[in-house]
Amino acid sequence: MRTAILPDDLWDLIDPLLLPPKPNPKGGRPRLPDRACLRGILFVLRSGIPWEMLPQELGYGSGMTCWRRLRDWQEAGIWNLMHFALLDWLSRDSRIDWSKAMLDSCSVRAVFGCSIPARTPPIARRSAAITM
Repeated sequence: MRTAILPDDLWDLIDPLLLPPKPNPKGGRPRLPDRACLRGILFVLRSGIPWEMLPQELGYGSGMTCWRRLRDWQEAGIWNLMHFALLDWLSRDSRIDWSKAMLDSCSVRAVFGCSIPARTPPIARRSAAITM
C-alpha cells in the first residue's frame, strides 16, 4: 500500500497557517488549491526531480506553479511555520529520535568563526649577496 505524501491530520495542522489568496481583479485562470501545490512541492523535494519535470497527471499543477507557491510561502515566513508544525507532528507521533542529530556548516552558519591566528613573522633577508 502506498503512503500518502500529505496525510489528512498533517494537512489539518498546516491549513490554518496559510494565508487566504488575494483576489485577482483581472480574472484569469483559477488558483490551484494550496493542498495540491504542497503535495507537488513535497513530491519534487522528496524525489529530487527538476521542477519542470513534475508530472501533470498527478494533479499537483505545473512545476512552476508549485515553485512560485513555495517562493511566496518562504517570503511570507509560512514555510518555516510549516516546518515547525511538521517537526511537532512527528515528535508527538514518536517518529523523531532527538538524541541523534548532525549539524554542519551548510545547515548552521558559523557567524563568528574561529579566532584569527597570530601573524607569521617574515623570513629574515639573507645578508649574503647573490652573485652570478
